[in-house]
Amino acid sequence: MNRGIPIIDKERCKGCGLCIANCPKDILAKTSDVNDQGAYYTVCTDESLCIACGACALMCPDAAIEINKLVEAV
Repeated sequence: MNRGIPIIDKERCKGCGLCIANCPKDILAKTSDVNDQGAYYTVCTDESLCIACGACALMCPDAAIEINKLVEAV
């Protein structure tokens, strides 16, 4: 059940992988592309599986991730 969308600022990401290791849905991965810092940044591989738990954003030491929570229609 999609509850949110992780928004990742690829230029702030240094590719440490903490977000990837802490995602309970295993939907984050490093790209094969590099950002302006030369880091393999993180992307979401399947936004439809995001539960908006915020674990990725909480673990990111560079505040490169925010979660846009979706509002369910009533």
